[in-house]
Amino acid sequence: MNSYRESRPIPAPPRFTSPSWFAGFVLLVFVFLFIQGFNSAEISVERLLKGARNLSTFLGQAIPPDWSDMDVIANAMLETLYMAIVGVTIGVILSIPFSLLASRNTAPHPVVRTITRFIIATMRTIPDLIWALIFVVAVGLGPLAGILAIILDTIGFAARFFSERIEEVQPGPANALTASGAGRLSVIMGAILPETLASMSATSLYSVEKAIRSAVTLGLVGAGGIGVELSTAMRLFQYDKAFAIILVVLVVIIGFEQLSSMIRKRVI
Repeated sequence: MNSYRESRPIPAPPRFTSPSWFAGFVLLVFVFLFIQGFNSAEISVERLLKGARNLSTFLGQAIPPDWSDMDVIANAMLETLYMAIVGVTIGVILSIPFSLLASRNTAPHPVVRTITRFIIATMRTIPDLIWALIFVVAVGLGPLAGILAIILDTIGFAARFFSERIEEVQPGPANALTASGAGRLSVIMGAILPETLASMSATSLYSVEKAIRSAVTLGLVGAGGIGVELSTAMRLFQYDKAFAIILVVLVVIIGFEQLSSMIRKRVI
């Protein structure tokens, strides 16, 4: 038997197939865009060397960091965390009905599903910075504009992954509840959402990480938080203070990422 197995011919490894005309077209478009983008950046050795000198000047003026306004920096960082937590919490709660309406196995009608998916795609496609600019015009400067921007950005991010996970749920438990006479809401609450809870929790934690980073950027356009302090320090050439703010942001984001990772290991 062993000799028979050893004498069997070894199949040839799979070969690359010639790409389709569409794949070739996409590749050509990509190469064209890459070349055009590279040329439009006007990359040169002279500019890179000048940039390195400017960066060394910035670091020379930024080090050591200025911690004299640590109370202001801490309050601004807390405001950023508040924005992220409030925005993500509301966004995740609103993402659940959006995801149920966008999922193939829970949507009441294909038209509702298509419209909901379009709304989610619109929220996801528009960058959070643009949402912040819109809400700054609508409600004025401050954390409220940042919170509203994070809410819409979270719905666009979380609802998509929630709906994909809902569609992956095995139909057995839902069919069993339906056969026993349970209504649509009872099936969703008793069979579908419990199956997706772990995945939704992990996505929600990722949303918080994403929102904290976004909240820093949103402050640059007047949406509150530590981004306002960072923008002000950079405009006033207070690079030592700006470096202190950057270090605080770095520590907070890395710390929350580690905490989020620990929570996900326990949840999943």
